[in-house]
Amino acid sequence: MAMVTFVDETTSGDRRDAGWGLEIAEERLALRELIRRRVFQEVAEYNARTPRVFQGLVQPEDTERVLNGYALRTPRRIDPEAQTELALKAFAGNGFLVLVGDRQITDLDEEIELTLGTEVTFLKLVALVGG
Repeated sequence: MAMVTFVDETTSGDRRDAGWGLEIAEERLALRELIRRRVFQEVAEYNARTPRVFQGLVQPEDTERVLNGYALRTPRRIDPEAQTELALKAFAGNGFLVLVGDRQITDLDEEIELTLGTEVTFLKLVALVGG
């Protein structure tokens, strides 16, 4: 069983203070499944507490971007399947890049070798002002 650490960064240099980990039993996993598990975990944690702000990989529908995440206009549970679909579409549309170690993964079906201490960086692309 490997502990995979997820780190979120932006092209503007912002980085979440500390990554968070997820235990994964498999030694190899397709990127699509890794994204799904990450999204399901963050949605489960949100739904268990239902704070006002959702801190996740992608913005849920009917939310407003705020300093530390996405504020829900009306309190509700987030659907992990819908959130996964948004994340997969964002990846396909270059909304974020995925780096495993120093290597960029470009195909959702590419299998990633998960060893002890694997770090997966989700690099969120930030639009340039005026561009």
